[in-house]
Amino acid sequence: MKMKGSIVYNRIFKMLFLSTLIFAFLVVRLYWIQIVNHESLRAEALKQRGQEIRLSPNRGIIYDRNLIPLTNRKKVITGFFFKKDIESDSTLREAIIKSSHMDDSQLDEHIKSKGTIVDIPLISNLLDIDERKFFTANRIERYDDINMLSHVIGHINRSENKGEAGIEKVYDEILKNEGDHSVYIDLDERRRIFTKEEYLVNRDIDPRGPNGVKLTVDYYIQKEVERILDRRGIKGSAIVADVKTGDILAMASRPNFDQDNIERYLNREDMALYNKAVQVGYPPGSLFKLVVLLTAFEKGDHNFSNQFYCNGYERVGKSIINCNKREGHGHITLREAFSKSCNSAFIQLGQEVGSKNIIDMANRLGFGSRLNIGLLEEIEGNLPTGSELLGPAIGNISIGQGSIEVTPLQVTNMMLSIANGGIKKGMAIVKGTVGRDGYMIKGFNRSEDFRVISEKTAKIIKGYLADVVQYGTANNLDLTDIGGAGGKTGSAEAILNGRRTVHGWFSGFYPLENPKHVVTVFVEEGMSGSQTAVPIFEDITRTIYNIKQIGLAPQ
Repeated sequence: MKMKGSIVYNRIFKMLFLSTLIFAFLVVRLYWIQIVNHESLRAEALKQRGQEIRLSPNRGIIYDRNLIPLTNRKKVITGFFFKKDIESDSTLREAIIKSSHMDDSQLDEHIKSKGTIVDIPLISNLLDIDERKFFTANRIERYDDINMLSHVIGHINRSENKGEAGIEKVYDEILKNEGDHSVYIDLDERRRIFTKEEYLVNRDIDPRGPNGVKLTVDYYIQKEVERILDRRGIKGSAIVADVKTGDILAMASRPNFDQDNIERYLNREDMALYNKAVQVGYPPGSLFKLVVLLTAFEKGDHNFSNQFYCNGYERVGKSIINCNKREGHGHITLREAFSKSCNSAFIQLGQEVGSKNIIDMANRLGFGSRLNIGLLEEIEGNLPTGSELLGPAIGNISIGQGSIEVTPLQVTNMMLSIANGGIKKGMAIVKGTVGRDGYMIKGFNRSEDFRVISEKTAKIIKGYLADVVQYGTANNLDLTDIGGAGGKTGSAEAILNGRRTVHGWFSGFYPLENPKHVVTVFVEEGMSGSQTAVPIFEDITRTIYNIKQIGLAPQ
């Protein structure tokens, strides 16, 4: 009997234990459903019966070097209305016109392409309107009104959520896979808004994977560079680069364009959609004299003239090339010829060192090839080859004219090499891809640093570049109070839209000792580098100095 009672007791105990276990599981499950996972399940239920309206772009964020967002910044109070109500309710229609930037005809045009629900940016709240006929929410726009860094960021095809240019295109596969913020509306039987809820929608994305891109650009420096170009109303470009790292801190091209209205610019002659810092080649003019000078100093025998004579022009074959000083410089040393940009002296020097050696040096410095900074639009430019190097061609080659075409980026790269004591830096505008918290997933694979000119030559050339600012063609530049600068002007003859014109250049570094930044300025139809590009260089360098003083940019 004792054994039988023990068996019964064990069975009862096991049943109680199992019942308790099942009850505990049900309690935990109920807690999970009603408390922990309530919002998620509620969202799923609303998604099934409601209608989704996106409140943010379905793309990842592009950041500056300090993780300041460069996209998805602009918030717009947006009203969402039923299309049929706008078409049938005159009171609602009048209220919308009063509360938005649209007039009657613009409203009609706007709703044509819309479906059941129409989104309208508002500037004020709608009063005395049945709230069940509409709702408002903050919608995040991909691009803001100033379109900062537009030529680098690029733009997208909205209907396909596809990157069409710039970083948007290069990293399209990463950027387009980001989750988005949406609102779901539930309608009653009369098709009026019954309820609405906002949710962060995750579209099966790996939370550990990349969803954004981090650039080398500094938000504050970029903003000021663009402000300076706009204030001066120029067409052209400007680049700011960090000497030690090769990072591009700012890159601007003008005219600018509206990233939300690309169609406006397709047939314009000003090439507003082109990134003129990397996508268009220009004759470098006297900036190329720096290549001729480097060729002379890097020749093994160092056997070149130091004294020249300029009578205001130089005859090369059957061609006559005028000097920038028509009455001539007379007897002039090489150092003086460089600072005063004497064409005659440099044609004579070019004839001594040879066109092939000059072009070989240009290739070493990065001209005639892409630098691969992270933008697909970057072009190679052009250097003469074969028969283009023969005979009187040396005249144009020595002063950066003829078939030579370079980009502002390539000029910046050359100046960086000199500022770095002869080391060519691996330049880049992309740091890498990042995750949701801004942590780096994969860094950008930039080119390795390597020596292109000797340290001795670089030191000598720095002195020549300082002379240009001190008493040469850039003597209107005064940065002595913030450490001084060195650089080279350029005035290049070119054909633009069928017209002969002159472009202005200036590329330089500052401060003079232990340079920290290289700035290149290119001005279309700029008359001369000293007149138009040098003042912009001064504005930019002083602005960067001030930004650093208040701690907004890295030292």
